[in-house]
Amino acid sequence: MCKERLSIKPVRICNFGSMNLDYVYQVKHFVQSGETLSSIDRSVVCGGKGLNQSIAMARSGAKVYHAGNVGSTDGHILLSTLVCNDVNTQFVQMQNHASGHAIIQVNQQGENCILLHGGANVTVTEEQIESVLAFFACGDWLILQNEINLLPQIIRKGKQRGLIVVLNASPVDEAGRFLPLEDVDYLFVNEEEACLLSGQSSYDKALDALCSHHKKMTIVCTLGKEGAVVRQGEYCHRAKAIPVRAVDTTGAGDTFLGFFVGALSQGHRIETAMKRALFAASLCVQKEGASSSIPYAHEVEDLIESCKTSE
Repeated sequence: MCKERLSIKPVRICNFGSMNLDYVYQVKHFVQSGETLSSIDRSVVCGGKGLNQSIAMARSGAKVYHAGNVGSTDGHILLSTLVCNDVNTQFVQMQNHASGHAIIQVNQQGENCILLHGGANVTVTEEQIESVLAFFACGDWLILQNEINLLPQIIRKGKQRGLIVVLNASPVDEAGRFLPLEDVDYLFVNEEEACLLSGQSSYDKALDALCSHHKKMTIVCTLGKEGAVVRQGEYCHRAKAIPVRAVDTTGAGDTFLGFFVGALSQGHRIETAMKRALFAASLCVQKEGASSSIPYAHEVEDLIESCKTSE
């Protein structure tokens, strides 16, 4: 356990995460096995769960440092995008690899499916982890996703330094089931991911199992159009999603997490964090793209106020 922080400086967030170039294809439907399908449109944008979440947290008003790796030949646009969104990039390194990238199909219902290539994202070293985390102190936040390598080591070392460890388990793979969840303070999952991590068939049973095994961990489960639920021990808080017509759901989960953690890091209660996160996600899905569709704090506040007025 660390001593209580004496400094009154703002809490800092370290997002040790992925950065991708997203190749987004608008399609009538997702490509099936053996099928050749012409896309309606194509665009190349900056993304990756790490980059998206850093931007979302920064736009929520939090102080964010991004750590990770990009390619030396194609990573400049990723760095520029973070800097333009007030994310500190002093812990981003350039490697002799191509940057991570994703091929994203978006259908006419706004749903997406994603194929990832790790690239520079999976070149993190033990020395890099030590160097990055040495900058942060007890009470700061560490945000992680399952798109970089050495994730168990980062989780454990972050916990040892007294950081508040937040894990977005996406994308869940076989290795994800063996992550040191006992060192995670906040776990963000969707319904399917909760089931995969717990081995249960429904998200309610999955959350029961995860809470039973990790009594101190707060679990935030997004439920798509049904909203989200927070569980921690006997505590349970549910909130409905904001009904909107979705154009593109890419980045909605990252926006939700970014505004949720951003609110918590700024001293807000879980109930307030949930509300801001759901309203932010509702704005995100009404635009195309990932990082480009993330709203700003003032837009979220305006929407919350307008909904109060119309009640």
